[in-house]
Amino acid sequence: MKELLIISGKGGAGKTSLTAALASLASPCVLADCDVDAADLHLLLKPEIQQSVPFYSGVMPEIIYDRCVDCYRCYSLCRYGAISILTTHPRFIAGACEGCGVCADQCPEEAIVMRDRHCGEWYVSSTPCGTMVHAKLLPGAENSGKLVSAVRQAAKAVAEAEGRSLLLSDGPPGIGCPVISAMTGVDAALIVTEPSVSGMHDMKRIAELARNFEVDFQVVINKADINPEKSDEIAAFCQRNGIGIAGTIPYDPLFTTALRQGRTIMDYPESVPAQAIKRIWQHIQDKIQ
Repeated sequence: MKELLIISGKGGAGKTSLTAALASLASPCVLADCDVDAADLHLLLKPEIQQSVPFYSGVMPEIIYDRCVDCYRCYSLCRYGAISILTTHPRFIAGACEGCGVCADQCPEEAIVMRDRHCGEWYVSSTPCGTMVHAKLLPGAENSGKLVSAVRQAAKAVAEAEGRSLLLSDGPPGIGCPVISAMTGVDAALIVTEPSVSGMHDMKRIAELARNFEVDFQVVINKADINPEKSDEIAAFCQRNGIGIAGTIPYDPLFTTALRQGRTIMDYPESVPAQAIKRIWQHIQDKIQ
C-alpha cells in the first residue's frame, strides 16, 4: 500500500479540489482528510458516516463542588487567568485553561481533578470513491497534529483490511505541526501551488520541509495561465533545484461551478482542467505503484 499526500504550503491553492479529482480517477482507494482544523473534502465526496470515534488529548480540570470550600487558592495560583470567582464558587473559563494541573496539585481539599479533554471526533465513512477517514477538531481544541496521526493510522488500517493499494491523503495547509504529522513516512507527495508571490514563497517552504523528511515529491501549478510569467518562474526554480513538475492546470470557472454544486471537476470529464488532471494522474502513477 502506497500513501500519496497532497499538500500546498498555503490555503486556497486548490489542494482539496485536486485530491477529490484524483480520488475519482484512483477509485476505489482509501482517503484520509488530514486537514482536521478545517476539513472540507467531505463537501465534495459526501461521505456517509459508518463509525464515529471520540478524540481525547490532554487534560482539563474539573471542580468537585461537594469538596470545594471556596478558599480560592486555585484562583490565586492560576497564571492563565482561567478561573473566575464572580459566581458563588470558582469556575473555569472555557478556552483559557492550559491544563497545567497546578490548581489540582495545590488544592488543599483535593476538590479539583484532571479529566481527559474531549477535543473532537474522527470518522470512518463510505464515499463513491472508497472509504474515507476524516475528523472534526472542536473549536479552540489543540493537538491537531495528534489527531492527524490518528486519522492516518485509522486510514492505513482500513487500507490494509480492504486490500487497497493506494491511500490518498488531503494534507493541511502550511508547514506546521499538522503538516509534519501528515507528511511523516508518506511514499510520495504532490505540492499544489499557484502563480503568485505568496504561492511561490509557500511552495519553497513546503518543498524544503519535504526534502528534510526525504519525501519524494513533485509540483503541480494550478491556475497556471493566470500569470504565465510567475508560472515560468516557478518552473525555472523547480528545474534549478531538481524538482519535478507533475503538470499544470489552467484556470477555468467550471471549477467554481463544480464546487458550488458539491461536485468534482471530474464530473465534467471533457473539460480542459479535467483532461489536465488526467495527465497529472498518468504522470504520477509510477510513484505510487
